[in-house]
Amino acid sequence: MKKDSISQYYSDLQIFSLTFLRVLIGWHFLYEGFAKLFSTPAWTAKSYLLGSVGPFSGIFHAMGANPAIMNIIDPVNMWGLILIGLSLFIGLFARPFKLFGIVLLLLYYFAYPPFSTVVINSPAEGSYWIVNKNLIEMAALFVLILFPTSHITGIDRYIHKRQNRFEKVVLWKTMPHILETDRKIFRQSY
Repeated sequence: MKKDSISQYYSDLQIFSLTFLRVLIGWHFLYEGFAKLFSTPAWTAKSYLLGSVGPFSGIFHAMGANPAIMNIIDPVNMWGLILIGLSLFIGLFARPFKLFGIVLLLLYYFAYPPFSTVVINSPAEGSYWIVNKNLIEMAALFVLILFPTSHITGIDRYIHKRQNRFEKVVLWKTMPHILETDRKIFRQSY
C-alpha cells in the first residue's frame, strides 16, 4: 500500500491511536444524540438552558424561555450530535464535523462553566475547576484536527483517492507541459 504524507511520519500505532480516539469521541456524540432522540418523554434542552449559570446564562435563559427558539434548538442539538458522532465514527467529512463538535462543546462548556465563582445546583459526577469533560473533549477534537486520520482509516480515504485522481486530470488538461516534463524525468530515472 502506498503511504501518504501522514503515514510516512507516524507509526501504525500512532495512526491506530488517533483513529481509536476519533471513533471513541464519535461514539460518545452518536450515543448522546440517539439517547435524546429516542428518550421518553420527549427530550428537550429547556431545563438545561433555564438552569444555566455563568457569564452567558442570560443568553441561555432567553433561549430556553422562548418556545419558538426551543423548536429549533432541540432538533439541531439532537441531530447535530448524531451527525457529528456518525461522521467521526465512520470517518466521513470528519474535519468540518470536528469543528462543529468543538463549537457544540463550547456552548455546553459556557452553559455550565466550571469556574470557582459559579455554583451549580445540580449534582455533577465530580468537582471541576476550569477543566471539565467538555473542555477535554474539545482539546481531543482539536488534536484530531491537527493530526487527521479519516483520510487513511475512514470513508474519507475513498473521497481523498477520487479527489487526487480528479486533481491529476484537471492538472493534465490545464498544464500538460508540466506533466509531460514529469513523465520524461520519470522515464529517464528507470
